Amino acid sequence: MELAYYADYAVRLVNTEEPRRGTDVLTSTDAVRELCGSGSQLTARVTESDVARLRAVRTRLRGVFEAAGEHDEVRAVDLLNALMLEFPVSPQISGHTLLAEETGRPDWHLHLADHAANAAAAYSASACMGLAVQVTSLGVDRLGICEAAPCRNAYVDTSTNRSRRYCSDRCATRANVAAYRARKRLENDRSARSGRTQDAAQDATPATDR
Repeated sequence: MELAYYADYAVRLVNTEEPRRGTDVLTSTDAVRELCGSGSQLTARVTESDVARLRAVRTRLRGVFEAAGEHDEVRAVDLLNALMLEFPVSPQISGHTLLAEETGRPDWHLHLADHAANAAAAYSASACMGLAVQVTSLGVDRLGICEAAPCRNAYVDTSTNRSRRYCSDRCATRANVAAYRARKRLENDRSARSGRTQDAAQDATPATDR
């Protein structure tokens, strides 16, 4: 598994909470297991304590995305480095046996071994490492917070032209519709003001000049 894949762990964790909507789905061990994924070996290790641990990490990871979205790259990197010091990873070289049978040689790649003390630490270490790989390969400016109010979801921009501003197509559509309606309201207001100005000018014109 490519290390960049683990950046999705960070995005998924941050997006379990929507601050402006006042929603938070990370409230139980079942929610933690769902976050880890049904096929993950971490699900068997999840305990009640992992809920609070992951919520604390979530707040700090959101800070990384927010700093990046505010173009404060140094602060974003400092926050991420602090997390990686707290949640170190153990990389190992791994290969797929099935592919080796097909090609005669394994597809060697780096995999993150799980030696963490608990499920939350293991998840956090993977999330931070994946985010670090994306930051160093794509740039800190590829991390962002959705601009479609009231959404504040995090995302990693992997587009070729660095143009992403929203977490999803749904939010992009909603933002575009809102912008269009705002423009139409502005145009209508200007037309109304222009009409009132013309009426006022006509009323002020002396009768002999009409």
